[in-house]
Amino acid sequence: METTQVTIDSYSDAKELLDRHGQGQLLDFWDKLSDTERSALLSQIETLDFPSIARMQSMLGQGDAAQAAFGAGTLPAEVMTPSEQETADAINIGESSLSEGRVGVILVAGGQGSRLGFDGPKGAFPVAPITNATLFEIHCHKILRLEEKYDTQIPFYVMTSETNNKPTHDFFAENNYFGLDPERVLFFIQGMWPTLTGEGKIILDSPHHIFMSPDGHGGTITALKNSGALDDMASRGLDTLFYFQVDNPLIEIADPAFIGLHANTGADVSVKVCAKRDAGEGLGVVAARDGHNMVIEYIDLPEEEAAATLPDGSLKFLYGSVAIHVFSLGFLKQEANAELPLHVAHKKVPYCNADGETVRPGEPNAFKFEKFIFDVLPDANTVLNLAFAREEEFSPVKNATGADSPETTQRDMIRKYSRWLEACGIEVPKDDSGTPVYKIEIDPRFAGNVQDLRSKLPQDFAVTDDVLLV
Repeated sequence: METTQVTIDSYSDAKELLDRHGQGQLLDFWDKLSDTERSALLSQIETLDFPSIARMQSMLGQGDAAQAAFGAGTLPAEVMTPSEQETADAINIGESSLSEGRVGVILVAGGQGSRLGFDGPKGAFPVAPITNATLFEIHCHKILRLEEKYDTQIPFYVMTSETNNKPTHDFFAENNYFGLDPERVLFFIQGMWPTLTGEGKIILDSPHHIFMSPDGHGGTITALKNSGALDDMASRGLDTLFYFQVDNPLIEIADPAFIGLHANTGADVSVKVCAKRDAGEGLGVVAARDGHNMVIEYIDLPEEEAAATLPDGSLKFLYGSVAIHVFSLGFLKQEANAELPLHVAHKKVPYCNADGETVRPGEPNAFKFEKFIFDVLPDANTVLNLAFAREEEFSPVKNATGADSPETTQRDMIRKYSRWLEACGIEVPKDDSGTPVYKIEIDPRFAGNVQDLRSKLPQDFAVTDDVLLV
């Protein structure tokens, strides 16, 4: 997030700045605040990004910028399903990039586990079917496996939020960074934006505090720039960055084939996409118009287009993005200086009434704004959309129960590992529905794919109980 670049040391400094931007109401309770509260409020005012706030105000009453994303000439984007030879060639290229230390990893991990009934950063949520290893541990062990396999160093850039930054730091430290070198684990904080009333006024949620919300996963790039992480990447000789979100333990981090196809295509950004379950699934679809790639959010895809089919019966807009990307560093630097579109949502936001009391409204009363990472796609000269098998790489933990819950994620982890064992010639007992009878868990440090597993399994290995390979 950009700042005002103005130092706010006093009431008069703040008043001059706020009056200039029509936000003087933020000082309405100044006379009632303690010195500590005044200092806290001035610190928040100092971070306000008034150019972006002006953009937000201009959108009020106009709706989300994304609503214009679908228009005449919008077609499904080209999606690559590589041949065996193309995959093999790409793996060689990707492995060279990894072994030469040119690949870094970016993790978006600013969320809390509240929707899961968990008090703490979502990445600290225990998800493995036998050991209860956390999302952070699983991801870190995958990076460790790559470092060990390719005798390399992979810097790990973890985006936190103001809410979970310290707990995330502490969790990594308490667990000895899960075996990673702390010098290569770099935390940076996501930007925060105020919410606005319908009249464009910034909202206080207490007399001394501005209500702030994250600026969206599109804010990752600005946060990388402001934290110095982009410069750090350059200083370490990186040119390729793998990007993903914390809630997906099936992710194949820095998959050599994906890295290699990205390089071989000369792409600015590459996107992994999977076939939607059905027309109504909430995935943004990859599309193209006037020679530019884009992702259209499912809520912005007209119903008739979402349901449209091809002669073979498949969906016209079949492929959805699940926020698995590879970026070229030069493109990230370019986009750090770009103004991404803003997305707006009408939400219920606590506010401070005239008596200084915090009110929690029953109806939406304010507008939140975000940037989305996929809005960089139209700026790219070359985009690779790569199809992948959902069952192999995507089973997020988003809800406490039902779809995309710990239960379904553990189920999908067990199924994936059972397929690995079967590919190694091991019989996996299953019930009448085809579900493995026993729990199966393979630590990523033990094996990262079928080939790794085959080389490590004893010849007399058999599945007769729960299986844990670490």
